[in-house]
Amino acid sequence: MQVRTMGKARLEAFSDGVIAIIITIMVLELRVPEGTDLGDLLPMVPILSGYLLSFVYVGIYWVNHHHLLQLARGVTGRIMWANLHLLFWMSLIPFVTNWMGEHHGSVAPVASYGFVLLMTAAAYRLLALSLARHDGPQGKLVDALGGDSKGKGSLLLYAGGTAVSFVYPTAGLAVYVLVAALWFVPDPRVEAALPGDAD
Repeated sequence: MQVRTMGKARLEAFSDGVIAIIITIMVLELRVPEGTDLGDLLPMVPILSGYLLSFVYVGIYWVNHHHLLQLARGVTGRIMWANLHLLFWMSLIPFVTNWMGEHHGSVAPVASYGFVLLMTAAAYRLLALSLARHDGPQGKLVDALGGDSKGKGSLLLYAGGTAVSFVYPTAGLAVYVLVAALWFVPDPRVEAALPGDAD
């Protein structure tokens, strides 16, 4: 049975809009200090650090999502639902970021943050696999993704970071920072497969 392929532009535009809203919500959650001295910012360091980490994560997903869709031939209904699944978990990032920032070092907020990152990564992997399956074995995505060892390793690190957060929340946070650092530079295999005129 042939699966009907739809254009990618609408999916990408919708996703960009949702991601922009996610970042806006995170910014709106930041409260200015009551005082006017630089020292008044010190109590906000955990909140600002959490915002920075989450901003980096959202940016990583935005860049990689863009690359995925640049390589994909098209989208199907199943892919659209996989994309919504990803956006759902991403939309929870502002909530857990704020909770973690307000209760820095507490077990439940840090573990919840890790769980949302784990589910977001799993949803992204599901979307990537759905797009690759639709493209077929000869598609660019299959070659670009390869065995996806970085994606699989990230899932394990998120799971480990979430688990260790129940005992040592600071260690869990360190794991989340490590995974962000691993993904900060876009995957060179994917970038090499992008068409030269991709914008």
